[in-house]
Amino acid sequence: MIRVSGDYLQNANMLTLDPIEKVIFNRLLEDPLTYAYRNLYELEFEIQLRSQIIHSAKLMNDSQATFEVFAQSRRNPDYWIRTMMGGFLLRADVNPSDAIKDIYINSDQYGFECATAMLIIYYHAVLNTIGKELFNRIFKYLYLYSWHSDSDLKLQTIDTDFLIPGDIVYFKNPDVNPQTPWWQGENAVVLEDGSYFGHGMGITSAEQIIHFLNENRKDNSTRSAYLHKTVTRPNFRYLANVSSNRNLDKPQLEVIHHGEPSISSSKYLYYLNMFYLKN
Repeated sequence: MIRVSGDYLQNANMLTLDPIEKVIFNRLLEDPLTYAYRNLYELEFEIQLRSQIIHSAKLMNDSQATFEVFAQSRRNPDYWIRTMMGGFLLRADVNPSDAIKDIYINSDQYGFECATAMLIIYYHAVLNTIGKELFNRIFKYLYLYSWHSDSDLKLQTIDTDFLIPGDIVYFKNPDVNPQTPWWQGENAVVLEDGSYFGHGMGITSAEQIIHFLNENRKDNSTRSAYLHKTVTRPNFRYLANVSSNRNLDKPQLEVIHHGEPSISSSKYLYYLNMFYLKN
């Protein structure tokens, strides 16, 4: 359900939407959960950003960027400093927008695991939604590592099995083969036709992702991989209203260098919460 300025919307007559955006709108409308917006702009912004997330996922699928664990991660040194833990730290002498675009332009120079891929997709989609000037002001200190994110993305993990295009989901492999720990799961973007993009697997169906993960279980396993009933989303309403006058000295979240490829956002959030509880 969709509520704008206190009133429930029944259709998209007030909006000008392309075919993918119409699918997104209809899924928001069909969800039993109410999506509340203070104005029509906030709704339009979420639909547009979700569409851009889908677009960025498809572009990554078409790129030459490879799946790599942290120890073998690769980047273009003209834009990123590779840390000892396999993360990519933005160089101080380049624009954040140029560095994110370079991952798509010179994709053959890049290799990263699937959680990092999701953050790259998010940043690329936000850049294409808000423009480079605002993006460069807000996301000045980028560091790409697993699910670590800039504090202005305000990532949220929500318990639901009602999927909306542009959501990120997690396929969990509880009995992963210890020889291939990077297949403990797969982060994937929900596309408008019900398929999924997962870095390292490409665009495929839920059944095919589960089948692939099941092929990478330990011997004598009886538990199947499955789609976890949580989704990850940025705070769309917050991003719609973020100001170009944001304090550039904003607090950032701690980086948790866990060393595990292909973890879910929920697991990363658990590690992050444990860090703050201990400190």
